[in-house]
Amino acid sequence: MTHTEHQVAGLLLAAGGGRRLGGRPKALLTHRGRPLVEHTVRALRAAGCTRVHVVLGAAADAVLERARLDGCVPVVNPQWERGMGGSLRAGLDSLAGTGATAALVSLVDQPGIGEEALARVLAGYEGESSLVSAAYDGRRGHPVLLGAAHWAGVAEAATGDQGARGYLKAHEPEIRLVECGDVARPYDIDTVDDLVHLE
Repeated sequence: MTHTEHQVAGLLLAAGGGRRLGGRPKALLTHRGRPLVEHTVRALRAAGCTRVHVVLGAAADAVLERARLDGCVPVVNPQWERGMGGSLRAGLDSLAGTGATAALVSLVDQPGIGEEALARVLAGYEGESSLVSAAYDGRRGHPVLLGAAHWAGVAEAATGDQGARGYLKAHEPEIRLVECGDVARPYDIDTVDDLVHLE
């Protein structure tokens, strides 16, 4: 096991209620016969994250009941309806004191991003001051790796549906971009039309 695997925690944001999906919680959408949340957890583990924290919100009890999240640390965000910012803050807070020096942040509604892209971004980790982001044709996307030195600043800037976007924009020169367009497709499952991407 590499040094990095102990230091970089996987942080999966899976709290969304699927408002534009008729209120179907995204974590519980079925993909390849299992809840969607399981796929991203598996991808984070396969990429090299031995510690995975999963931020839940909508139907959190049902997700914990139905999804196999053995070995994960579930983090319930009671204010999930206020947007992704609160879930990111809750997730980063949950990593305090764990020894993690960076978080590899992934979104539950992007099943086209798998272990290859996650592993590439993880490989960009150099320490607590690391900021690494996947890029698709040169444009920044997910996943992102946030070194612990940035967590307080990210948490402060994460409000409403703004996750780390504002903070990353302000720190653009420090971000190491890793092209992932050849191994991942960064679509979101946001609307009923997007459900075609699920298998």
